[in-house]
Amino acid sequence: MKAPKIKGQLGKNLDPKTRKILKGIMGTVIGILLLALGLQTTSNDWDINKLLSGESLSESKVQYNDAGVMLIGKCSPDKYNCSDFRYQEDAQTVYDKCGGEGSDVHALDRDKDGMACESLPKRK
Repeated sequence: MKAPKIKGQLGKNLDPKTRKILKGIMGTVIGILLLALGLQTTSNDWDINKLLSGESLSESKVQYNDAGVMLIGKCSPDKYNCSDFRYQEDAQTVYDKCGGEGSDVHALDRDKDGMACESLPKRK
């Protein structure tokens, strides 16, 4: 007695229309995975919400600091200067949140000692 062949049995039991739909779905899934792999290997990423809300491709591109941390919102490179803050503590909060000593995206710590905007007054 011959053992039944398992390979390809699933596709043979489906009608041609269903098989065509499944092939389309599988092709789409494979395409999405290949696109994601390509984006990962080239370090490109886009914020889908920004794209869907009508922002351009360049405005929607997600940026990363030198340590590979995603920069979101207030951490976008060079968004703040020391003159944008009233108190040193506020500048320090942004500095720490956006990478600190490892990645000073706003250049708030010119002497690289870990203290942002040292010339600003401190809260009392």
